[in-house]
Amino acid sequence: MSYQVALTFEDGLTRFIKCNSNETVADAAYKARINIPLDCRDGACGTCKALCESGSYDGGDYIEEALTDDEADNGFCLPCQMVPESDLVLQISGTAEMAKTGAQTFSATILDLHWFADNTAALTLGIEDRAALGFLPGQYMNVSVPGTDAVRSYSFSSGPDEDQLKFLIRTAPDGAMTTYLKERAQVGDRLELAGPMGSFFLREFKRPALMLAGGTGIAPLLSMLEKAAAAGGKLPHPVHLVYGVTFDKDLVELDKLEHYASVLDGFTFDYCVADPDSTAEKKGYVTAYIEEGHLNDGDVDVYLCGPPAMVDAVRKYWDQQGIVPANFYYERFAVGAAGDAKDTGEEPSAARELAAAGAAR
Repeated sequence: MSYQVALTFEDGLTRFIKCNSNETVADAAYKARINIPLDCRDGACGTCKALCESGSYDGGDYIEEALTDDEADNGFCLPCQMVPESDLVLQISGTAEMAKTGAQTFSATILDLHWFADNTAALTLGIEDRAALGFLPGQYMNVSVPGTDAVRSYSFSSGPDEDQLKFLIRTAPDGAMTTYLKERAQVGDRLELAGPMGSFFLREFKRPALMLAGGTGIAPLLSMLEKAAAAGGKLPHPVHLVYGVTFDKDLVELDKLEHYASVLDGFTFDYCVADPDSTAEKKGYVTAYIEEGHLNDGDVDVYLCGPPAMVDAVRKYWDQQGIVPANFYYERFAVGAAGDAKDTGEEPSAARELAAAGAAR
């Protein structure tokens, strides 16, 4: 039996490998010509130490100097010794370049281009070898704009198990992708993609989760919800989403959120519009609709995707409330004439920070 192992690197690139149930992750990586950090291969040096974000495994044999009990309890592992018992997601120490690997490239075909409004489009793509493109829900791809040298980054709004690839695109005045989509794009056009990229992705539901989205920042959260829905109808912990936009026309995919609320036991959502003239029931910003119960006294994982001002406002909200979430994962993006620019971050709990600092990775 084989399992899928996602290796995420410090520069945001993710590579997927197949690992048999009788081989170590390090051996599988080297078979795939991905040179993760490695020295002794005997569980004695700790050079390959990684953080397991998701999945179960047999940790193998190693000495205390290579991996302490506290580190193991906090999810750290040694790929040279570990054998998977399920699909895994590992944070690898070092960059993809250091591991002598790079982004995979794909040629995709436009299957559908739907405009929600003049400023937001849904792009649906197909690729021939869909199984070759693995990604974690929440990640993004770099998309080359046909006829230009421009590259833009867009998060998947589709789940990793769906046949088609879907993206939400917010247009920008004089933007390269905007010009292409509005003036030249046709069903059947070919687009070149590279990735997947990003450390903003869904982790295991080990506690309640709060999801916050601004504008097309709803896209990666839709991918996460689709993954959860594909895994089964009942969430292990409650998940609440608050989705905020500036104007009514910016609201997209509410029907999908309603669908997930109907099929995912434990998922709820609210949406709000900042424009005081909105017809929406709830007006204002997302922080106004974060309730005490959503925070679970700080024992909550927060996923946030939106523009810089929104990310900064949420960070200020934590300070004002005196709340430190167990984990705070965010991705902020700026939209301008040059296109989308992404900044993906992770702010773990103090305990996780201490564990990482003491790992000597």
